[in-house]
Amino acid sequence: MEFEHACDLPPVVTVAPCTIVIFGASGDLTSRKLIPALFSLYGQGKLPDPVAIVGCGRSMMNDSQFREKLFAQLPAETTGRKQWPDFAAGVHYRALTYDLQSFQGLAGFLAELDRKVGARGNRIFDLAVPPELYPVIAELLGEAGLARESGQSEGWARIIVEKPFGRDLASSISLNAILLKYFREEQIFRIDHYLAKETVQNTLIFRFANAIFEPLWNRHHIEYVGIVAAEELGIGNRAGYYEDAGVLRDMFQNHMMQLLVLTAMEPPARFDSRSVQDEKTKVIQSLRDFSTTDGSRLDLGQYGPGSINGQPVQGYRAEPGVRPDSTTPTFALMELYIDNWRWQNVPFYLVSGKRLPRKQTRIVVQFREVPHRLFRDVLGDNIFANRLTIETYPEEAIRLTFQTKNPGTSVCLRAMTMDFVYHEHYRGTTLDAYARVLLDCMVGDHMLFWRQDGIEQSWAFLTPVLEICEECQYRAQQLQIYPAGTWGPEQVHALMSRIKDE
Repeated sequence: MEFEHACDLPPVVTVAPCTIVIFGASGDLTSRKLIPALFSLYGQGKLPDPVAIVGCGRSMMNDSQFREKLFAQLPAETTGRKQWPDFAAGVHYRALTYDLQSFQGLAGFLAELDRKVGARGNRIFDLAVPPELYPVIAELLGEAGLARESGQSEGWARIIVEKPFGRDLASSISLNAILLKYFREEQIFRIDHYLAKETVQNTLIFRFANAIFEPLWNRHHIEYVGIVAAEELGIGNRAGYYEDAGVLRDMFQNHMMQLLVLTAMEPPARFDSRSVQDEKTKVIQSLRDFSTTDGSRLDLGQYGPGSINGQPVQGYRAEPGVRPDSTTPTFALMELYIDNWRWQNVPFYLVSGKRLPRKQTRIVVQFREVPHRLFRDVLGDNIFANRLTIETYPEEAIRLTFQTKNPGTSVCLRAMTMDFVYHEHYRGTTLDAYARVLLDCMVGDHMLFWRQDGIEQSWAFLTPVLEICEECQYRAQQLQIYPAGTWGPEQVHALMSRIKDE
């Protein structure tokens, strides 16, 4: 008997015609991520018809110059370049300044474009700009009337806010107050592209659609969980941002916290955005703080001179734009505990850093050892416990390690790994992370986006740590220099050997 798979069913929702307005259109994020993502959606026939794309920025350009600039900066691996002229015909540019008169002019331009294109007044505003401009643009959109919706099935307005969502709890609350002055919560999409990676999405499906794993997903069977987001690269030309942010603001408040909550959350009542977001928030509320003797802990590091793939690289303090006495951390290891029934006293190790030996993103679930050493007399104590690895990079894969016996008369165990690698089992064209979140915004699905209460809970947990770390005396004492190309400061190497890829 054959069953129809969900992916074979007709789509439940369609993407309504719309205009996508990108602020910061002359910047790196637009050319490197947003336009390639929209172009890939166009090539797969997933963009609405009609659709218009409007780039906005301070640079003076006309439509033709903007299109030529974007095409010249398309990543080398971009496919379907022959389709670019058709796609680019719907791409426009409007120079503006960040004042009310300019935004009122933008409103008139968009109204006229709607009439020409037939976008029905539906608009997405993507803030691909420095974080300090988020409240400025949100307020100008509101004052110019661009945040208003018709209240009917058509004529919606949505705003996409890139991370970081503030730099601490107070600034996050302030930013949210400005957004909510003009936009309803349902109009706001706080993007974290990590959530749109296939393996990250599959974490919930893997846990809650497979009966064999969920009964084991608790303190009785799991010894620890490791979440690693390692990068080979240094900060490049991002010193202006990174000196202010550091690794905690850049990675932990958003990406790492999201991977944590997806791994640890309780099953939602329904698979909808509200139910999933509710369970995510509960995890953050349950995190044990850093103040108790048996609480969460933190190790910080900063990369010094070293080598990557045999090539010498300079230390962080020698990077262009970095202060020679900088105490900005580029590596952090958090040992966190979740005070609830499921996870009591199970450590979660969150690790992220720059200039590590290789790029790697993975969730490691280490199961406990067998309770009785049945084979001790034959094998001794060297029986490795089962391990589940959910990998996002270098491959999108799920791997399960377990023990088997080697052929022959002697009892000799061998650890074997069952692999599920996405590219080996799915040959079709896939959406990259940015393409997926942009498409979800067009549809109006909040599943892969942050909700404000989750952001505030995350900042509430991390802000006290940030305040302590930013006291110069404390940071200078706690910050450990590690050679580029190693797995962080020496004191964490033993732990890193347990959770990194071998």
